[in-house]
Amino acid sequence: MGDDTNPWVTGGVASEDEQEILPAVQSTTRREVLRGPTAPQPTAVQMPESADRLPTRQVFTGVSMWWLGAHGGAGESTLSALVQGSQPAEHAWPLPNERGVSNRVTVLARTNYAGLMAAQRAAREWAAGTTAGLVDLAGLVLVADAPGRRPRELRQLEQHIAGGYPRLWTLPWVEAWRMGPPSPDGMPREYRALLADLNLTASTN
Repeated sequence: MGDDTNPWVTGGVASEDEQEILPAVQSTTRREVLRGPTAPQPTAVQMPESADRLPTRQVFTGVSMWWLGAHGGAGESTLSALVQGSQPAEHAWPLPNERGVSNRVTVLARTNYAGLMAAQRAAREWAAGTTAGLVDLAGLVLVADAPGRRPRELRQLEQHIAGGYPRLWTLPWVEAWRMGPPSPDGMPREYRALLADLNLTASTN
């Protein structure tokens, strides 16, 4: 799904042919596979309307990872609390305030319909080249919006949108963090796998 005909560019749900191959992809849990383009495709993707773009802001460099929530409540604060040296991007593309460098960014979204659509818009914006040379996009992290297995329709849409990102990780619902602050000591294996894949270190707080 990494070529110029990626269906996520035009929106909608994956075709029947694509849906037939999804179960094999969905079986990957601990280590998600590469999904789509690793660099913007400005000649293949049209620039989104301004209303569909995330804002930008200049930030300092030296951050291990910027967590960019594609929408409110995506998990920026949770991941930044769990990962040493990382920062929440405050729902805006974090552009470096120094020339010749790029900021490492991972997009976050919830697994409900609104969250997935926000993730798709962010993917289209990145692919259109709006942050080319300024953002090193690691991939997409989808955080469960509720406990239990997601409906089939959402899982299909999730895999469809994953084609717009270099890589996908899915993180489970953590009931303990609903009632209290997130703690590195209680991170599920999927969270630890994410950190290992991105060469990040868990916070010691």
